[in-house]
Amino acid sequence: MLALFGVLVLLALMIPIVAIVIDSPVGRALARRLEGPDRSPPELNALQQRIEVLEGEVGELGRAVESLREENQFLQKLLENPASRSTLPPPPAS
Repeated sequence: MLALFGVLVLLALMIPIVAIVIDSPVGRALARRLEGPDRSPPELNALQQRIEVLEGEVGELGRAVESLREENQFLQKLLENPASRSTLPPPPAS
């Protein structure tokens, strides 16, 4: 009889303790972990897509800047060294 009373008291005390743990940040983190990694919020998916688009655009801009840098170097070399310019032949005499 005394053991049954002890078990009932233990169960009665466990109910609020379990409720407190489940409602705590630790309990919420455990619940999210149990849901699995494939359940992410839609806002996170939208943000990930925007980041991927921005990374692609940054890559394109980097290639464009490199191309402009090469063109600038070529033009600078032409302007600095007038002897390297090809001269046109004189016009034919009429």
